[in-house]
Amino acid sequence: MVDKKIKTLGDALRRNGVSRRGFLKFCTATASMMALPPAMVPALAASLDKARRPSVIWLSFQECTGCTESLTRSHSPTLENLIFDHISLDYHHTLQAASGHAAEAAREEAMRANEGNYLVVVDGAIPLGNPGYSTIAGFSNLQILEETAAGAAAVIAVGSCAAFGGLPKADPNPTGAVSVRDIVTDKPVVNVSGCPPIPVVITGVLAHFLTFGTLPELDEYGRPKAFFGTSIHDRCYRRPFYDKGLFANTFDDEGARKGWCLYKLGCKGPMTYNACATVKWNEGTSWPVESGHGCLGCSQPDFWDAGGFYNALSIPVGDISRTTSYAAAAGLGVAAVAAGINHKTKVAARKRHDRVTIDDLEKIS
Repeated sequence: MVDKKIKTLGDALRRNGVSRRGFLKFCTATASMMALPPAMVPALAASLDKARRPSVIWLSFQECTGCTESLTRSHSPTLENLIFDHISLDYHHTLQAASGHAAEAAREEAMRANEGNYLVVVDGAIPLGNPGYSTIAGFSNLQILEETAAGAAAVIAVGSCAAFGGLPKADPNPTGAVSVRDIVTDKPVVNVSGCPPIPVVITGVLAHFLTFGTLPELDEYGRPKAFFGTSIHDRCYRRPFYDKGLFANTFDDEGARKGWCLYKLGCKGPMTYNACATVKWNEGTSWPVESGHGCLGCSQPDFWDAGGFYNALSIPVGDISRTTSYAAAAGLGVAAVAAGINHKTKVAARKRHDRVTIDDLEKIS
């Protein structure tokens, strides 16, 4: 629970022996992570110093604990700093010491003490087919979500299961799984998708809320634009090979050894929006494409049902007209690009998350 003597983040930092130099270093890293100019660092520091530590209630439903595992590997800020210096994580099944009645009492107390101001973090889809599929303390996931979200300032759906339904919702969806946004319609909901999400993206959203008292600007799927505003394809170091039509045909051929594009092996980078190529994983060490495996598109809606992880599927509408090499690389006629995409195809693509498939393009080539 929150220490009543610690009223602001500055109080918490000083109590934990954090130096002014260390604090400014963190502010600089946070500003960079949120794509803020260096001139904003002093203002960011002043804001954070006075910011109050928000109460956070973390709910886990139909999930694999992968999102929590990702959070525990965050390095900017670290998990320990996030919990003890920046937020008050008052309820989390996996991380809290309390259990049973004591655990539920902690959640209820956090809700009462911070009415209208606490954040709810949800990982996992919510089953509607049968309440018995997933329960906590004898209550269905739906009941707990509705009760907890009622007094929250905002809800953060962490992971593709919470954001879009993820694996539980994949065909044939036996549990009737739905996303957080399908349930919570009267509160701001931020989707931090990924399977799992990048650790610093999770903490980055919390840092933004703590700094500005608001949620970050979101894209059409409710994701923070700072992290999901650019496709992986546009930031991928293999992109030049895509433009030249140089592709690996197997995972161990000459092209693969030379680092050529993995599009033909099912890489979903062109249709996936995330920060993997820039933020990377494991403290910035690497990311799937750099390690030799194509992007699975895990931060996109319905990626489990996208037609196979190792099948080349689609390219974004906005990228088609950039160069004719896109069409050549995908095995399409240049005339298809020059002629443009007819209105019917665009409408159909928009219904499938604003992407045009290769089949669509071939029909009008």
